Amino acid sequence: MGGMIIATGFLLASCNDNNPKPAETAKTDAVAHSTITQQPYGTADSAAITQYTMTNAHGAVAKIINYGATLTDLVMPDKSGTPGNVILGFDSLSGFRQKGNPFFGGIIGRYGNRIANAAFKLDGKTYKLSANDNGNSLHGGNKGYDKVVWTATPLPGDSSLQLSYLSKDGEEGYPGNLQVTVVYTLTSDNSLKIDYTATTDKPTPVNLTNHAYFNLSAGSDSTILDHELWLKADKYTAVNEKLIPTGQNPDVKGTPMDFNAPKKIGQDIAKVKGGYDHNWVLTRSDSGLELIGALYHAASGRYMEVFTTQPGIQFYSGNFLDGTLQNTRGGKKYVQHAALCLETQHFPDSPNQPTFPSTILKPGETYHHVTVYKFSVK
Repeated sequence: MGGMIIATGFLLASCNDNNPKPAETAKTDAVAHSTITQQPYGTADSAAITQYTMTNAHGAVAKIINYGATLTDLVMPDKSGTPGNVILGFDSLSGFRQKGNPFFGGIIGRYGNRIANAAFKLDGKTYKLSANDNGNSLHGGNKGYDKVVWTATPLPGDSSLQLSYLSKDGEEGYPGNLQVTVVYTLTSDNSLKIDYTATTDKPTPVNLTNHAYFNLSAGSDSTILDHELWLKADKYTAVNEKLIPTGQNPDVKGTPMDFNAPKKIGQDIAKVKGGYDHNWVLTRSDSGLELIGALYHAASGRYMEVFTTQPGIQFYSGNFLDGTLQNTRGGKKYVQHAALCLETQHFPDSPNQPTFPSTILKPGETYHHVTVYKFSVK
């Protein structure tokens, strides 16, 4: 069904949320014509699902649905100017709703990543969560924020889409009514900015992220093993066989976990049991928006920089993709390592790890984080 134009106007977006140093700021201040259109995308939980399409003057496109606040498409030009979809996706809502969808493009919460033994203690009380991952709780439980219907509102300026969700006290075992707002902004310099805000009426752990699966070849390469990755991180979070942190943050130097100099993902992946699925402890200069990673695909020339205010990033090399997902875009087989995730976040299992940065949000406080994926060519 054809898209209905909501608005056409001017884009004015700034990523200078936390006054980062100028040299480390994502250069996303820009003015250009942009549009947001919308079209029906099916029904979930008796609610109408809509797909919103943001397009900038350079042909970059971001598509988002209010089911899971999910980024369904992200189209960016290659070095010859040819547009291509740089994230994995499905051809319909049924794809995103299928059992086994590995969180494609969804907003993850209340707690991204794993919580050991699906439980944590807060203020003397033990809270039990859904054990949906080898006895642990993963990505918010059985019905995390990627599987609920959000309220979507295009914002003035025609470059931003706001999605909000009220996670009620006790949902998936978490305490407190948590009001969550996520704003996606497509800027004129081909950046996708994701702004996360949350407030609560009871102390609760919060760790929000986006779970997009990137392949900068836009599907011409079946895996991301030839992509070059750089991460500004001297340490990573060691995990046990169930991917739960041991509490130790070893140095990456001289190990397969070292991405301080850009290297191909396939170079050392065989030395990492099961592939990469770890949290890197970012080497930050302050708490502002900072360039902390980059991904490059030489054949297409696409270059993606990652800016964030978060202390960590989960690099996941698509280890569990096995070619069995249905309703894939274009019928493509998404094989092991077909894409990778760069999930900006707090550390896994922080509620049970007293030495990790706290993820407890209290009444009267505001959770606020920003991540920017900036695309260019070289």
